Amino acid sequence: MSKAGTGAARPHPVRPVKSVHVNETRHHHMPDTAVPMTRSQRSRMPLHRLLPMGVFLLMVGCASPPAPQRPAVSNIPPLTAEQSNSITIHALGLVGTPYRYGGNTPEGGFDCSGLIGYVYRSSLGQVPPRTVARMASFGRPVAMSEIRSGDLVIFGNSTPSHAGIYVGDGRFVHAPSTGGEVRLDRLDGVYWSRQPTQARRP
Repeated sequence: MSKAGTGAARPHPVRPVKSVHVNETRHHHMPDTAVPMTRSQRSRMPLHRLLPMGVFLLMVGCASPPAPQRPAVSNIPPLTAEQSNSITIHALGLVGTPYRYGGNTPEGGFDCSGLIGYVYRSSLGQVPPRTVARMASFGRPVAMSEIRSGDLVIFGNSTPSHAGIYVGDGRFVHAPSTGGEVRLDRLDGVYWSRQPTQARRP
């Protein structure tokens, strides 16, 4: 018998196979032809790059102190001490004048807004609004803790119903319809202390 018939079959030699690093090749070498970007994608890229800077500027803006608010400007100059005294004297001189609805003179009588209009016109040359509701926007608002002679005192909530002239020492001159004449009353009185009150300075 031949050697091929008697001996065991030898295995065929295996050729070494070169390892191919597919993942590494794909990871390190990008293809030369990339997918073209759309116009909307190109327009969004600068925004994404500028976003961190925008956030930083926003934080800096929020950290800075707020700009000071300017007080409301009125075209009416504030009262001087002489004007305040003049208003007080005129108002006190009208105490006892009869009340008359729609009246605005000492001879014809006063209602509350007519009294205020007459005193301010005589003392300052100013003509305040004829109705109490419109007087709520006349001049400048004043805290009740800072009220002084010559200021207006206005009573009521959103729609004021009565007004008078502050003359100092917690007192005010007004023309109530129930009293029948111009009166001098106190803000801390039983009735008036319970009413919503605001002050305004012409």
